Amino acid sequence: MKPMAVPSTSTASLATDARAAPGAGAPLPVTRAMFDELMVPCYAPAAFIPVRGEGSRVWDQQGHMYIDFASGVAVTALGHCHPAMVRALTEQARTIWHVSNWMTNEPALRLAKKLIDATFAERVFFCNSGAEANEAALKLARRYAHDHFGPEKFRVVSTLNAFHGRTLFTVTAGGQAKYATGFGPAPTGFTHIRYNDVAGLEAAFAEEGGDDICAVILEPMQGEGGMIPGTPEFLGAARRLCDEHDALLILDEIQSGMGRTGALFSYMQKGIVPDILTSAKGLGGGFPIGAMLTTAEVASSFSVGVHGTTYGGNPLACAVAGAVFDIVNTVEVLDGVKARHALFVEGLRTINGRREVFADIRGEGVWIGCELLPRWHGKATDVMRAASDAGLIVLMAGPDVVRIAPSLVISLDEILEGLARLETALGRSLG
Repeated sequence: MKPMAVPSTSTASLATDARAAPGAGAPLPVTRAMFDELMVPCYAPAAFIPVRGEGSRVWDQQGHMYIDFASGVAVTALGHCHPAMVRALTEQARTIWHVSNWMTNEPALRLAKKLIDATFAERVFFCNSGAEANEAALKLARRYAHDHFGPEKFRVVSTLNAFHGRTLFTVTAGGQAKYATGFGPAPTGFTHIRYNDVAGLEAAFAEEGGDDICAVILEPMQGEGGMIPGTPEFLGAARRLCDEHDALLILDEIQSGMGRTGALFSYMQKGIVPDILTSAKGLGGGFPIGAMLTTAEVASSFSVGVHGTTYGGNPLACAVAGAVFDIVNTVEVLDGVKARHALFVEGLRTINGRREVFADIRGEGVWIGCELLPRWHGKATDVMRAASDAGLIVLMAGPDVVRIAPSLVISLDEILEGLARLETALGRSLG
């Protein structure tokens, strides 16, 4: 039977003139104080409110311009309002917005094909955030182990000071008490080791002969944990031990992926290949989307109805992410990230030569941590606030590390201007 025809009705005829609505008029004036009055107090936002962005520049309500060295916590990979992203979103917004996962859609399939063609993966699961991607990865690892080895194989090895999301499952995996305390009882079956501790990893597998371990979940470089790159020995040991004990290796590339370290995904320059990889943040360039990538064999444990999400694979999100992917996954951009890394490190070392504030400058690509000297420990928040006053947006990675994570395509002039403003902020906050 053919679908029943219905009379055509223009969108315009259905629209309500907002000017005729009761109480309509000028937009409500917005101030920073409204946050404390209206919002659940999960955050402590800056004193200024951004209202416009272009590339790596942001303007607040008063018209002050800031250089953006944060990119929304490593999210706006191509800066603000990139023309290709605006075009993709606008074009998709004129066609179809949402269909649910009772159906599929063209943008989701196109994006999945791009991810599979460029990586180890054979299957993709789309969701809305990094936490959801990691939740799916951990659930899949346990389900796969259950299907192939039995219910006793459920333990997950993770690292202390990791960050894998804010769900109860992923916050437990993260191994940071400050995010998990007060939400118990926590999910069981986790063993936490120190990052880059090969002996600790081997000891975790030695317990019960390692037969109860279903997965190891790692960030190739710890972000919030202090911007600490994974050593080849540690990452290689994780791959080897997973192979020896029929466990899956999950790499959390929520921040390190999508060109952030100079490769499309960080694992591509680490000499290892995961069984499951998670992506988000830069994948959508500012539009919410997450993805879990895996092999066909592992994916088979997620049969119809076992897992899902309402908005995963949304056409708007996938159209934007597809545009981001096409730009990021080019030699020009990825080589440009490496060149920008060298420029940032040179500039930061020059500043440190004058100011003597950093004990270490480390990281990969445009993802850099500046660890403060011991006498300045606990002052990263002060630096971040002083930077705002100087017209620069930076992050912190724990109380002792200033974190820099700008757009992958930030210009030379913006890097130099941002570094000058950072030096000003260091002088104001640390003396």
